Amino acid sequence: MKPFRIEIPQEQLEDLHRRVRATRWPVDLPDVGWDRGVPTAYLKELAEYWLTKYDWRAAEAELNSYPQFMTEIDGANIHFLHVCSPEPDAMPMLITHGWPGSVAEFMKIIGPLTDPRAHGGDPADAFHLVIPSMPGYGFSGPSKQPGWDMLRVAGAWAHLMAQLGYERYIAQGGDFGAPVSILTGLVDPEHVAGVHLNMLATNPSEDPADLENLTDLEQQRLDHAQRFLDHLSGTMKLHSTRPHTVAYALTDSPVGQLAYVVEKFKDWTDSEQVPEDAVDRDQMLTNATIYWLTGTAGSSNQMYYEVVDQLPINSLRGRYPTISPPMGVAVFPHAAYVAIRRYAERDFPSIIHWSEFDRGGHYAAMEEPDLLVADVREFSRLLKKD
Repeated sequence: MKPFRIEIPQEQLEDLHRRVRATRWPVDLPDVGWDRGVPTAYLKELAEYWLTKYDWRAAEAELNSYPQFMTEIDGANIHFLHVCSPEPDAMPMLITHGWPGSVAEFMKIIGPLTDPRAHGGDPADAFHLVIPSMPGYGFSGPSKQPGWDMLRVAGAWAHLMAQLGYERYIAQGGDFGAPVSILTGLVDPEHVAGVHLNMLATNPSEDPADLENLTDLEQQRLDHAQRFLDHLSGTMKLHSTRPHTVAYALTDSPVGQLAYVVEKFKDWTDSEQVPEDAVDRDQMLTNATIYWLTGTAGSSNQMYYEVVDQLPINSLRGRYPTISPPMGVAVFPHAAYVAIRRYAERDFPSIIHWSEFDRGGHYAAMEEPDLLVADVREFSRLLKKD
């Protein structure tokens, strides 16, 4: 386990800029908006901002303001932030990102979670944070070997927390980070104090009774999930069948990769016209730039292939395993999946905390950091009562 700093050579940034300037642009059909993908006019303006106004060095300095480390677990390089609270009795918490996410998602919540006293909060709500880059993602670097499914990541996370000496911790996550956190509770129940999720895919069973007497809100959420399956899941189906083929385009064209990532910040967030309605533009670009500079836009796709049997490729059926640690769920209405409580509590009897918000989406730490921070604190207080 060695200290790590992000130090991108200037030549890599110059190469990125050269490639952006040399982009060969497609021609839009008139008046189609975002229905067929990212509009060319929008992406041209964003690419120009990336070239002339976005400051990677500022983002790099912000990331480097937090202690970072590199270790090897089960043959994979694992990069992680380890931000200790000044409060000695802080609760350790492991936060896992998803796709196309990175550790940069969490910049707005690190301070309030680790040092609530400095942010107008109660020091009793403090956390020590461990925030890893998943194998094949970001500064963990491209995958060295196949087989990194969510269960294997969960085992690596349990090993990491043991290496750090944490006897009791919360596992938190959204997107892929949600099932990884659930599975961490499955493989390490002696040490996982609780699992908090800001996205949970809840599905009806094969029993037709599961679809009877639905409320209007429950039907809306099923329709929302079906829309994802029918119209917004193209990348999932591509990654789960031919992840390496798409890697060539993503690894060679920064603007192509940018469009691929930015589309998710439009489709899966509480945005109206453009992604920036929901997320900070510079933070979104930092996320995309990390994928480019580390060459992991392709390798990050591999997890879909590894877990294809667990993905809702053709239907909304299927469940996660039941776990024993207490669970908390924060429901944000514009996430790719929006949980239905009756299904969640059937599948997870250990749920002790449930919150529903009227705004926010898939990237809660970027979109609604205050809501996410408050909800995690509330869940942790319940665990302390036990």
